[in-house]
Formats: sequence, structure tokens, C-alpha cells
Amino acid sequence: MRGTTQELTSGVASAGSRDFVGYGMNPPKVKWPGGARLALTIAVNYEAGGERSVINGDAGPETYGEFASYGTPPMRDLGIESVFEYETRAAVWRLLELFDRFGVKVTFFATAKTLEANREAAREIVGRGHEVCSHGLRWVEHYTLTKEEERKVISDAVKSITETTGKRPLGWYCREPSENTIELISEEGGFLYDSDVYNDDLPYFVKCGKGRRLLLIPYTPDVNDFHYFSNRFANSEEFFGYLRDSFDILYGEGAKHPKLMNVGIHVRISGRPGRTKAVEKFLRYVSKKKDVWVARRVDVANWWIKKYG
Repeated sequence: MRGTTQELTSGVASAGSRDFVGYGMNPPKVKWPGGARLALTIAVNYEAGGERSVINGDAGPETYGEFASYGTPPMRDLGIESVFEYETRAAVWRLLELFDRFGVKVTFFATAKTLEANREAAREIVGRGHEVCSHGLRWVEHYTLTKEEERKVISDAVKSITETTGKRPLGWYCREPSENTIELISEEGGFLYDSDVYNDDLPYFVKCGKGRRLLLIPYTPDVNDFHYFSNRFANSEEFFGYLRDSFDILYGEGAKHPKLMNVGIHVRISGRPGRTKAVEKFLRYVSKKKDVWVARRVDVANWWIKKYG
């Protein structure tokens, strides 16, 4: 795809191919609802119970968390398991109350197993108007699966999330996709969008074979609280500073060419009190700005498909 708004439906790249140009030096002048100069979407990763664990049948425990795992295959790491449990027991409620306070609706990247683990929280997420985007059946690397295995995982995830929440997921994000993921998501037929890309500040379509195409809504690897674990953000003030700076640049660019800003947080990370502060300060900062559309990813998808599909 190139250039102007009128060209948004033409020149669509094929899934699996690499495009180093994108919209180029003349990005389309997108018209967001209400004339907003920036669309802001917050993705909340919700993964407890879907992480790597011996009791889930894995060879070893999850190793990416608040501290280094002491478990070695095939031992359980009760400390890491407990860290993940915090998100469904306490952290999710803190974040839900925060979103209610600021009147914002977000997208939960939720594994099916996480929603099954705390059905009360799952119902509250949907009941309060938030979107559940399928984060897969579990938090696993899809590139390790065969095509048939991945097709089944996608189907099982959709079935489980629909049964648990009462709503079918319309978006997909699986952490680490395979070369078949976009094709399989399109083939499944019920998804509006996929977010397993990080390559643009605006959505775009890809061809998926057999006359099909799929909307991709890019996600973010940098405006993301998992960098607390990589020591890029030592405290909430540093994360808030990065949130604010990212917002300011995109908001400024949006005066000429409206953009999309992604924020990625994790329930078990930003749901800890000292880190919730960064999210709270950012929402307060955004609330004082004009012409910002805070939207769920499904709202962005519906708008894009309606206006530019």
C-alpha cells in the first residue's frame, strides 16, 4: 500500500512477504472518529495459567518473570507460579478499577486457559466493556507447531474463549507466530484482525490467498512494560516518561497525518501497585489532551474496515 487515503485498498502485500516501504514518505491522511489526531489503544496481556509449567505438561517452568527461575527440568518453580497467580487473584481487579475510574476501554490479550482459571474475572472483563483478543490457547511459541497443530490450537482457543466469556474473539495475537499463522487466522474466517506485527504506526491489509485478505493492526515492542524485566525501566517514573514521550511525538505528527499509538502492559507486571502508578499517570495525562480517540483494537478494526476496506 502506498500514499493516500484513496490508495488504502490497493497494492496490498501478500502475507509472508517482506515489505520495507509500507506507506512511505506520504502516509495516508486517516480520519479517525471525531476528527481525532491520534488513536490510542491499550493492550493488556493476561497470561496466568497459560504460561510454561511442569504441571501444564511442559519440560520445565517459565523462566521470564520477577526473578530468575530456580526450577530446572522437570522441576516446578513454585515462586514463578505464585507470581503468575498474582495477576488473576489481585492485579486484574486493580487494573479494572483503574480503567473504570478513567472511563477507558481496553483490549485484553488473554490466553484461553487464563480466562478459564478465573471465570469471574473473565466475565467482569467483558461485562465492563473491554475486548478479549485471543492470545492463543496457552502462551506458547506457535512457530514450534505443525500447521495442523496450530489450526487446532486456534480452533480450541476460539471455542474456549467463547464459552468462558460469552463472546467470540475477533482479534488474534499469539506472541510468536509461525509462517502459517496469518493464513490460518484468515482461513478460520471469524477474525477481523491479527496483531502479530510491529512494523507500522497504522493498520494495513495483507492478502492471504484464495481471494482472502486480513487486516493487521501493528502492536508495540517498545512502549511495553515487559521492559521492567529487562531493566530498561527501573521504576514507574521511567515507564511513564517513555509513555508520555511516545504519545507526544505521535500526537504531534497526528496534526498532519493522524496515527495509531499502541501501549502494551501485562496484568502481572503493571498490576503491581508501584507500577500501576505509571499507567494511572499516563491515563491522567492523556485525559487532558484534545482530539484523542481511546479505543479497543476491535473498534480500530471495525473503523478501518468500514472506512478503508
